Amino acid sequence: MRVTPCQAAALAGAIGLNLLLLYCTWRGPGGGAPSCRPPRGVPGVTVLLRDFEDFENDLMGTARSFASLPVPVLVVAETAPYPPVPLPAGVDLLLLRPAADRPPPLARPAHVRTRHVALVPDGTRPVPGLLERMRDALEEGAGDTRLVAAPVGSVPLRCLELRLEARAWTARYGPGAPGLCRAVEGTAVLLLRTRDLFALPFPLARPVPTALFVQAAFRGWGLRVMPAAFPAARRPPVSPHGRWKAENLAETRRRRLMRDLGITEVLADGRERWYGCSKETARCFGTVHARTPQYLLAGRYPPCCLRALRETARHVTGALEAAGVRYWLEGGSLLGAVRLGDIIPWDYDVVGIYREDVGKCRWLARVAAAGEPVEDAEGFLWEKAAEGDFYRVHYSRSNRLHVDLWPFYPRGGVMTKDTWLGHPQDVEFPESFLRPRVPMPFAGFTAMAPNNARAFLELKFGPGAVENPEYPNPAVKRLGQD
Repeated sequence: MRVTPCQAAALAGAIGLNLLLLYCTWRGPGGGAPSCRPPRGVPGVTVLLRDFEDFENDLMGTARSFASLPVPVLVVAETAPYPPVPLPAGVDLLLLRPAADRPPPLARPAHVRTRHVALVPDGTRPVPGLLERMRDALEEGAGDTRLVAAPVGSVPLRCLELRLEARAWTARYGPGAPGLCRAVEGTAVLLLRTRDLFALPFPLARPVPTALFVQAAFRGWGLRVMPAAFPAARRPPVSPHGRWKAENLAETRRRRLMRDLGITEVLADGRERWYGCSKETARCFGTVHARTPQYLLAGRYPPCCLRALRETARHVTGALEAAGVRYWLEGGSLLGAVRLGDIIPWDYDVVGIYREDVGKCRWLARVAAAGEPVEDAEGFLWEKAAEGDFYRVHYSRSNRLHVDLWPFYPRGGVMTKDTWLGHPQDVEFPESFLRPRVPMPFAGFTAMAPNNARAFLELKFGPGAVENPEYPNPAVKRLGQD
């Protein structure tokens, strides 16, 4: 049987492939051939210098001191530092801002080849062997330990507990018990496995400690604190202008980070800090379709929107009461008042008013007369709704979170109105529910409500409305689907 040249080539290829597979799987006594898989990293620690400013920094001194250990040192920045910093020989620069003529900035393992990385603050000085001790503490620690922190300077780190409430977009900091830290307060070197760092969605976001602690808390990672400290460099005092620039940049970065992490409220030391929507920004969700906001589909309730709704509801009811306008909580607002004493997290506010009282409120009267939106002295925007004969009061011109004001009028003892949007609860009701109106706690203040609120709600929503909460449109999403 003769073998053609094509058959011979195919046979040779098959033999070569089998030899390659045999080589990759063979193991001899005391070891074997190198794996054909890419290396997982070489022993050692790469120092990443990320948290520094372009102005008044100690970048050159910090880089030189750690490069002398010697360990790999990588300066990480959005763009090259300006004014330019002469980096020591062997210290590389990783630019994070993508450029069309460069590879992706975080392609691994092109920039970091060691199994561990240490994120070192600007102005830190090394201690021989301390990075290795941190690495050993990480590898010898409990199963959930993924981060090791060591202080910089003479001030000890403060151990903190960090609880994240993803549904409420909230981070809560509190005192941590020894051995149970989820975050630390103070300047620190942070060490972790390289594969863990670059598996995070925001591995090199600033401020670095906050970004790592929050992402670690979402994953249940433990944090171990080392007592040994790195020295801090002696540096001249920062100029007042430099301090002002640094503080403003830090706040801008913190706000950007919280937006990226999906956190709008931070509670720490009994104080609240808000990073969500405000009067100067747009609201944190877009146009609502099918009575189901986008955040509801994501299973999250933005607390900044609840806060803005509470402020708007208090402002509107206060203005109506001061003007002598007869109003009452309607629909979901009344349901929240009866069920929770507050706004339902997934609802918006609706208030009913007597149509004949519209002229008593100067803001409503101006809107009705001119047909144009009117901004009041506190920045709330009153306007006529485009959808029909009712009014809206927005949190601000920028933030269109709003309270709806529906004008009703009596006809034969029944309260009715001229615009109906087809909602199931959008029905007429006996005026006797408003004779008299009664005060009811709501969203931190007292509002007026129909008497016999339960009967009013069951007329609007059906039997069991108070005891059986449900999302606005169960056809899109039901409450139990979270």
